[in-house]
Amino acid sequence: MMLTLCMKLAEGSLTPAIKASLVKSLPVIRPSVPKYLIRTFGDDARSTFQRVSRRRTLRERAMAPAGDTAFNIGKGAVAGGAALGLGALCFYGLGLANESGAIDRSILWPDYVRKRIKDTYFYFGGSLGVTAATAAAAFRSPGIMRFMGRNSLLCLAGTLAAVIGSGMVVQSIPYKEGFGTKQLAWIAHTAILGAVVAPLCFIGGPLIVRAAWYTAGVVGGLSAVAVCAPSERFLSIGGPLAIGLGVVFASSLGSMFLPATTALGAGLYSISIYGGLLLFSGFLLYDTQRIIRAAEVYPMYTQHPFDPVNASLSIYLDTLNIFVRIATILVSGNRKK
Repeated sequence: MMLTLCMKLAEGSLTPAIKASLVKSLPVIRPSVPKYLIRTFGDDARSTFQRVSRRRTLRERAMAPAGDTAFNIGKGAVAGGAALGLGALCFYGLGLANESGAIDRSILWPDYVRKRIKDTYFYFGGSLGVTAATAAAAFRSPGIMRFMGRNSLLCLAGTLAAVIGSGMVVQSIPYKEGFGTKQLAWIAHTAILGAVVAPLCFIGGPLIVRAAWYTAGVVGGLSAVAVCAPSERFLSIGGPLAIGLGVVFASSLGSMFLPATTALGAGLYSISIYGGLLLFSGFLLYDTQRIIRAAEVYPMYTQHPFDPVNASLSIYLDTLNIFVRIATILVSGNRKK
């Protein structure tokens, strides 16, 4: 009947009055939606919005998988530092600075100043030789390698105590020419450091040789910059270098407990390796000028003579840290090939 009325309306067979009365009498059909469905749809929309709008916590960001951002920043910083060092070498080497450097004043040095610097670099070369020989011998000792290969806190504390303690003993003994107690302590200290770096021998001979050559190039270039630059140009950066040393040391400790596969661990590792390379390059500039300055102004006649052993330890440690970081960078690059 309803269908018949609708067809009639469409055909226009009824009068307008009848059509109006019939339209008013038609029931209005409204769709009935259960209330529980409306609440369910509303809850789903609200929960979806909350999931989308929720931000990741700091812990989630720190422990997220690491990308290449931290390493790329470190590589860029090292490349920038290398370019800056090369530019400084050209600038100071060509004599474009307004002030004279150590190489200009060396013509006027008395014999005792020359002897002080010569003895300092003699002990510096001897330190590198003892460390290399000890590292090679320790690498062939299973007991030493087992001890150095442990990642326990006890092994770390023992290693730090041995390195720091032996260094303090060396510096506390008065210097006397010839071979004596101080020289024995110096050999023991450099031998301990050789055992510490012995695990680097696992990377293989070719990479070790490459790292040694690269280190020689870096140290030689930075030493030339320090000698050609004005005398006190790099002596004013001791404060920033000390702050940077604290940051790199803390990053090195943190990278021992946080894997480099996480975002935070990769950042700490990058600071420790790439930042440490830049830091100890700056320390080498600072220590080289400090040694030359001390050799020039230290009194000739005094109760305690000039100590070339203590003076050489600073540039020795700078060189060793540069070598370790260059070797680590070479290993990382070799793994990605």
